[in-house]
Amino acid sequence: MGGMFSQGVVREWDDDQGFGVIDSADTPGGCWAGFSSIAMDGYRRLAVGDRVAFTFEPGTQDGYGYRALLVWPPGVSPGTPPPSEAGRGPSAAYRSTLTVRWADGTVTERSGDDPLPFPRPGQSGR
Repeated sequence: MGGMFSQGVVREWDDDQGFGVIDSADTPGGCWAGFSSIAMDGYRRLAVGDRVAFTFEPGTQDGYGYRALLVWPPGVSPGTPPPSEAGRGPSAAYRSTLTVRWADGTVTERSGDDPLPFPRPGQSGR
């Protein structure tokens, strides 16, 4: 699991930025936490006032003297491993599409989930 264990309360959380601050007696001044450290499936977020368990390490992050390594939000038992990134499908939190308008007037689109290389005009798209 790594890091030191503590329990605290979420002081700040910014959904748009995907990070916030947890207060605990073990992290004077606050502990920075990012969405990727939250041990849960789906859209990872915390809410101001949430009581959470977390592991942390000393280290400067956005002006805070501590950063969270893993955060267990309400309803998730401390020690539960974070979801594995391997084998997971695309995130429901973000989607992207790239559209290229080639000089010859053709248009090619690809989503961020498409594993195929981007074809040039005259090449097979799929």
